[in-house]
Amino acid sequence: MIKLATLSLAIASLVSLSAQAAPITTVEVEAAQKGWGEGIVKIGQAKNPKKAAVKHLEQFYAFNDGQVLFKPTLASVDQFRGTQKEALSYFVGQDLAEDKGFALAPYVKVRWENEGIITDGDSAMSMGNYYFTKKNGEEIKVEYSFGYIKDKEGNVKINLHHSSLPFKL
Repeated sequence: MIKLATLSLAIASLVSLSAQAAPITTVEVEAAQKGWGEGIVKIGQAKNPKKAAVKHLEQFYAFNDGQVLFKPTLASVDQFRGTQKEALSYFVGQDLAEDKGFALAPYVKVRWENEGIITDGDSAMSMGNYYFTKKNGEEIKVEYSFGYIKDKEGNVKINLHHSSLPFKL
């Protein structure tokens, strides 16, 4: 009887570990990118942008799972945002003087052009350009590199976000 219970626990542990250790796929990265872009649009359209931004950060960023390296597009004085609170300020403009609320533009869509996606077991990286379209049709090109991990529930989360405007002479 004890051996059967021990065996059952061992099997349950292996099943749990295999679910957690499932490799990140290119399809999952692309789905995370699509969801991230749609989330930015939702923040700008929300009646309560701060609440929408908090939800966005919790859904797409790994702040609750470890360190996140975040260098947002329009940050120059406080270039790096290592906490969820600092990232929230960037998206909705609350704490830092340079933050005007990037996600409040509002944008109507975000499209991605990946230069490449590299998957490596439980992590992945992507690099390329994404384009934010404003209400007036203006499109803003941003260069990006993102890193991804899976959380304990198997959700793909961003743990590295570096974005910048293209270099101009």
